[in-house]
Amino acid sequence: MKNLIVIAFAFVLLISCESKKESNALPLTGTWRLISAETTEKDSTFSTFNPKTKMIKIINDTHFAFFNHDLNNGKDSAAVFFGGGGKYTLKDSVYTENLEFFNNRQWENGKFEFVVKIKNDTLTQKGIEKVEKLGIDRIITEKYVREK
Repeated sequence: MKNLIVIAFAFVLLISCESKKESNALPLTGTWRLISAETTEKDSTFSTFNPKTKMIKIINDTHFAFFNHDLNNGKDSAAVFFGGGGKYTLKDSVYTENLEFFNNRQWENGKFEFVVKIKNDTLTQKGIEKVEKLGIDRIITEKYVREK
């Protein structure tokens, strides 16, 4: 009986000393479609969402990517396409994108920190976009819905 107690105690001690892998409680991985976006610069807040385009963000365990294009298949003067991506980190609700690739190369190597929230199938991210060499310093709020 004494040996059983010692073995049980050693087992509990061994398990409690095991290295724990950091887990992210937010289920970020997946494909998300932008449904609204707004920007605040100085004292003005305005919508930057364009209903004539479709933007998706794809997030896996280590990387993110986003793509935006017009809905007319590039057949008129409103034709647009841009995309970017890189690695990200998530600690609690702080989601930090390290933009490694972007069609506007002056944004590359930027680090953008957001607070993210997920409610049902909606992801909201809010944070500061700052690119000093372009004179950009603004707060953005984006809402995405999970693609099925």
